[in-house]
Amino acid sequence: MAPQITVVGLGTGDENQLTLGVWKKLQSASGLYLRTQEHPVVRFLDENKIRYETFDKLYEAHDQFEEVYEAIANELIAIAKSRQMEIVYGVPGHPMVAELTVQLLKQKCSQDNVSLELLGGESFLDQAFLSFGIDPIEGFQLLDATSLNRYCFNPLLHTVIGQVYDTYTASEVKLSLMEVYPDDYTVVVGHALGVAGQEKQIEVPLYELDRVQGFGNLSLVWVPRSEREEPHNRSFARLHEIVGILRSPDGCPWDREQTHASLRKNLIEETYEVLETIDDDDPTAMCEELGDLMLQAMLHSQIEEETGAFTIFDVIEKLNEKLIRRHPHVFGRNKAGNVEEALANWNEMKAEEKREKGVDVAHLSVLSGVPRDLPGLMKAWKLQKKAASVGFDWTEIKGVFEKVEEELRELQEAVGHDAGSGSAGTSEAVEHQKEELGDLLFTIVNLARFLNIDPEEALAFTNAKFFQRFSYIEQQLRLKGLSFEQTGLPELETYWQEAKKIVKNQT
Repeated sequence: MAPQITVVGLGTGDENQLTLGVWKKLQSASGLYLRTQEHPVVRFLDENKIRYETFDKLYEAHDQFEEVYEAIANELIAIAKSRQMEIVYGVPGHPMVAELTVQLLKQKCSQDNVSLELLGGESFLDQAFLSFGIDPIEGFQLLDATSLNRYCFNPLLHTVIGQVYDTYTASEVKLSLMEVYPDDYTVVVGHALGVAGQEKQIEVPLYELDRVQGFGNLSLVWVPRSEREEPHNRSFARLHEIVGILRSPDGCPWDREQTHASLRKNLIEETYEVLETIDDDDPTAMCEELGDLMLQAMLHSQIEEETGAFTIFDVIEKLNEKLIRRHPHVFGRNKAGNVEEALANWNEMKAEEKREKGVDVAHLSVLSGVPRDLPGLMKAWKLQKKAASVGFDWTEIKGVFEKVEEELRELQEAVGHDAGSGSAGTSEAVEHQKEELGDLLFTIVNLARFLNIDPEEALAFTNAKFFQRFSYIEQQLRLKGLSFEQTGLPELETYWQEAKKIVKNQT
């Protein structure tokens, strides 16, 4: 006879849960092997004088469960090949529910020319449905306690978590669940479901999950599907649903009327509000403002979803692909020991993407890739950095200072010439002065670059300083019951000098 392994499910309880077919196979087996002796049916086998061997010794010989299951699968195949006959392998529950040794046998048996047959048994899910009163048609998911993360959970579904072997595992389950569910969310621990005299159900708030006693091989956790708002509001799916409702015919009139063009200013405004929270080092405000910024991405994507062009999930897919593709030193075989090497990888992948799109990278301008609508100072900074990357730059800061002085003189001359010629205020004069002022600002950005100071940050600091000093002047006038109209410039200057000292001491 050719070597064969027949896997049978012993159910989750005592002999009353054995199927008739499995019981006949156990009685007729010429070689019966059990994954573990720790099962209620084993007593019944002993009473009926059915001989068997177990693999419990392998649990003591290995540190990891994965190693144990690998060893069991290998030993079973070796036994079947050496005996050249059918052997029966008994596992708790159902062979195809949370039984890694069976998955390993499915891979290995075909490679070793060993036939594999499976006979079902009652799984712990049957008892979970029965004991907890779950109808899986309402929506159900089964998860492994040893491999959880927050992305596993869907509050709209009943969730059963198996392999909760001990208190430590229960603690890890609790921490994972608390990323999605409220701390006081009710969960149910089931011990030995379906085993007469041993079954227990313990209902506890989530934060007390790892305080429950008695976790073992026959323990699991049930997280009922949720009708509460909190877990749903922590899901991206709920956000997508809400934005779709707002844009629907029965939604909000304002949201329905928005277009890409009308939302443009909102996107810019929300971006700057996020930047303000960063400058203020205010995590609470940042959390709220990042949400407002995310809403802009959702609205723009929803508008396109309504036309069939793309959805927010297409946006996410492209972003994920781009992040993986542009980080070959993280997700691929490239190496990057420092920031410069990481940026080199990033830029090389950007160039490769352009080539794949048919763009001749060799003929692209060095200045390409700078967004057209960036704020002026930021755009000047990026243009100059790109030009400097190919050597178009001053060799030392002295040349930059001289250029600043030159541009300042040219602006002074433009203003003085236009005033003296009588053309001041004409469109030609304004354009001339605008050009010279732009040249001066552009050179100031060059100076900032040489000093390695972001000009936007420098100007933001000065703006904040001016705001504080001017606010001090307003405060002093209010204390004296005066208005700006009642105050002369010399007095305002006095307050300004006081403000400079006070603000300087505060900073």
